[in-house]
Amino acid sequence: MMDQRKQLLVDADVWIVKVGSRSLTGDDGLLDREQVANLARQLVKLVELGKRVVLVSSGAVASGVGRLGLPSRPTDLATLQAVAAIGQTHLIQVYEQTFSQFNRFAAQVLLTASELDDRVAYLNVRNTLNRLLEMGCIPIINENDTVAVDELKTTFGDNDRLAGMVAGLLEGSLLVILSDVTGLYDRDPNDANANVIASVPKIDESVEELVRDRKTGVSKGGMASKLSTAKFVTMSGQSVVIAWGREPDVLLRLSRGEEIGTVFLPQSKTLTPRKRWIGFSAQTAGRLIVDQGAVTAMLTNGRSLLPIGIQSVEGEFGKGDVVSVHASDGTEIARGLVNYSADQLLRIRGCRSDRIEQILGQCPYEEVIHRDNLTVHS
Repeated sequence: MMDQRKQLLVDADVWIVKVGSRSLTGDDGLLDREQVANLARQLVKLVELGKRVVLVSSGAVASGVGRLGLPSRPTDLATLQAVAAIGQTHLIQVYEQTFSQFNRFAAQVLLTASELDDRVAYLNVRNTLNRLLEMGCIPIINENDTVAVDELKTTFGDNDRLAGMVAGLLEGSLLVILSDVTGLYDRDPNDANANVIASVPKIDESVEELVRDRKTGVSKGGMASKLSTAKFVTMSGQSVVIAWGREPDVLLRLSRGEEIGTVFLPQSKTLTPRKRWIGFSAQTAGRLIVDQGAVTAMLTNGRSLLPIGIQSVEGEFGKGDVVSVHASDGTEIARGLVNYSADQLLRIRGCRSDRIEQILGQCPYEEVIHRDNLTVHS
């Protein structure tokens, strides 16, 4: 497994590097210009090694707080968005100043979920990123905090999902998440005997248990967000690394295959770009709760979702929208493009497919979600 780990890191051609705010700020919570410059230097070195590099960077709010001389991070949304707008220009300027010393260009790309929700816009973003990489630029991506309301209210894992979406845009990429932790521990990090797991072959229940509170059973902390992102990216046949952002020359050492951080190995069964979009990038418009028979049919047998397996329908959605599919205990097991509206599904749920025409007056599809339009969370 160690040989596979090293080979994946050395051979990776496209690097998606996500850096969190805590890896870019000092103890005072303000932007650490020296750390930003150090990160930028490593990114340039990766490009010089022949890698294509994309940076997903947090830090706009912290940059704005420092630029304005505020005593602390604002709490009201309007001020947060204003501070983020000011801080974003300062943040990109610091990156650009370092890149220019190596005759490299930074390219700022601000995204919201809507850009990756629409399939056409999703493809346009991918084309733009590919062209920027062909030009030798280093795209710097961030959530557009001036309009992304939910993002600013998140206190950890802000850009983890965004980074996973970007990795899904560029096939064959390696996602490196630079965090304030050194990797995934084999037990509670506060335990003196805890060790960082070097390689994770598959993110299964035993791995997810490592970030759950033993008393409540609820996933906690930023690592849960990172594991969720890593699970989907590895299901897409790509690798993920979680490492400490302030580890000296962390990116360059990873590129040489050094054993730092935790590497999540890719799964052999990869998702097509379209299924990656359905399962991770597109926003869901509703929820379907299904019985155990449907769960088994989809997860084990690779079958479509039929109306007979649906127990309840939540939300308002139309034909062609993306909906999430959940087991009766609430666990999300899949996402897919639905063939019927919510109103129609409320009428045919629990029925056999041969009764659809009798109930609706027509039967354009026997399946609620065809397996070709279904992305399961195996």
